[in-house]
Amino acid sequence: MPTEATPLSAAAGARRSPEILTGSGAVLRTLEHLGITDVFGLPGGAIIPFYDELMASKTIRHILVRHEQGAGHAAEGYASASGKVGVAIATSGPGATNLVTAIADAYMDSVPFIAITGQVFSTLMGTDAFQEADIVGITMPITKHSFLVTDPADVPATLAAAHLIATTGRPGPVLVDITKDAQQKSAPYVWPPKIDLPGYRPVTKAHGKQITAAAQLLAEAERPVLYVGGGVIRSRATAELLRFAEATGAPVVTTLMARGAFPDSHPQHLGMPGMHGTVPAVLGLQDSDLIIALGARFDDRVTGKADEFAPNAKVVHVDIDPAEISKIRFADVPIVGDAKEVLVDLLDAWGGIAVDDRASTADWWAKLHQLKVDFPLGYAEPTDGLLAPQAIIKRIGELSGPEAVYASGVGQHQMWSAQFIKYERPNAWLNSGGAGTMGYSVPAAMGAKVAEPDRVVWAIDGDGCFQMTNQELATCVINDIPIKVAIINNSSLGMVRQWQTLFYDGRHSFTDLETGHDSRRVPDFVKLADAYGALGIRVEKADEVDAAIQLALETNDRPVVIDFVVSRDSMVWPMVPQGVSNSSIEYAQALAPTWDDEDADMTGETA
Repeated sequence: MPTEATPLSAAAGARRSPEILTGSGAVLRTLEHLGITDVFGLPGGAIIPFYDELMASKTIRHILVRHEQGAGHAAEGYASASGKVGVAIATSGPGATNLVTAIADAYMDSVPFIAITGQVFSTLMGTDAFQEADIVGITMPITKHSFLVTDPADVPATLAAAHLIATTGRPGPVLVDITKDAQQKSAPYVWPPKIDLPGYRPVTKAHGKQITAAAQLLAEAERPVLYVGGGVIRSRATAELLRFAEATGAPVVTTLMARGAFPDSHPQHLGMPGMHGTVPAVLGLQDSDLIIALGARFDDRVTGKADEFAPNAKVVHVDIDPAEISKIRFADVPIVGDAKEVLVDLLDAWGGIAVDDRASTADWWAKLHQLKVDFPLGYAEPTDGLLAPQAIIKRIGELSGPEAVYASGVGQHQMWSAQFIKYERPNAWLNSGGAGTMGYSVPAAMGAKVAEPDRVVWAIDGDGCFQMTNQELATCVINDIPIKVAIINNSSLGMVRQWQTLFYDGRHSFTDLETGHDSRRVPDFVKLADAYGALGIRVEKADEVDAAIQLALETNDRPVVIDFVVSRDSMVWPMVPQGVSNSSIEYAQALAPTWDDEDADMTGETA
């Protein structure tokens, strides 16, 4: 037996030794190990070492944005359309702080998102160095977790932990801030790393007794409603929801964040609840005796005045985030768990209850069907001769179909897009629901198109929102990302103007934008599109609408921007004014249904 290592055994030992990589090289290698294929970013001084590594990557596509906020929203759109994690990259200081809005947006809407930022040298931190900002401290309240990396050896475990946190439990954004010296220095690269996250143990499997109790309450309920939130989409539980709804026969409402979680065409669907929800959905919840909330958080836009919301209903609240349960509405049966697993267990428990032991919902459905007949979604034609925005958005949906992706900005066009496009599948509807971020639409659509290149992707935007992030059209043109942009141009900040009309005696204070009809058209959106290398179209007549949409659908060599010039007087209805009971819903201005608690007879009356 030889007493010294042979050349062969020495080579084997060398193979077992960890590879030495710079911190920036470790970032790239780790992203590749995590399966990341697309990232959005903008380089700067503190992140240059990583970008130097990134340019050599053959597996990760980097999309160079024109503003870091665009990178963040693009990562959100990428994640929301595909279910994968989105990644945005920025430099220190203002680069990092420009990501803050998108990070907050992702936090509110539970979007799996990793933000990687460069930081000044660790030796300079705390000295007010050039482009220094405490981005870890800034983002702590709006992330699931924020990491600071000062040692290159910590890169693999930190990024792996960030990915795990962002994509498990209730999804959300995670920030990884890496100092410039940590990117430049070298260390052994160890994969897979040991991930140590004490206390982070998301509960996915619900307690059996709570499942049984929930099924029993449903069996006893005569007026149940399934209140479906965005958590059902995030947990990929839409197939389980469909099976459960059909088995129980319960009516379903889908929130703004859950549009597409349950098919709009399904006869059990009552529509969207909330401030601008359908009358059947709003009043169905209000008069229910049992609400089963699935991945929803009882936010104020759904409940209206919270202490008057569904006053006679018991509540089963299913959520993977225990902090949400009973936060706003007390849960008679709290269930902490993943919606996908909980729905499977609930269906099993429901199947174990004898048919004769289940209360009849026939009378309830008769009332709800009458509501659907009496109060369908509709709109009034403008009296000023301009286009009706609702009709345009409806045609975009009809001509593009349910397989398309629709990303909206925030405001009236957002509500009309949620109302008048029919959603039949999850991940087709992208919007900023919780934060209400103007400027979300164009970069989110861009990210969605990168994630789903074979789908038609629309950015349905307002003239105000569009002017906040339209620079990403340059990104789309240069990177061959042919999104379609529909600007619903009412020449104003439409939703603010609507509130000013209704609640401030028509004093339209600083809401006119001079972009549309009978204005200076600053900017001219068609000329702007042309300047970016996109196809610009203006539509001012009803008989031009379909042709413009068809041309957009047929144009796939560049982005398309359609300037739909619409009436500024069009309003979003139905509406529940802020701070009042949902029973005060109006289906048109000064017109409200009356609800007789004795027989639930609905009639239209002037408010």
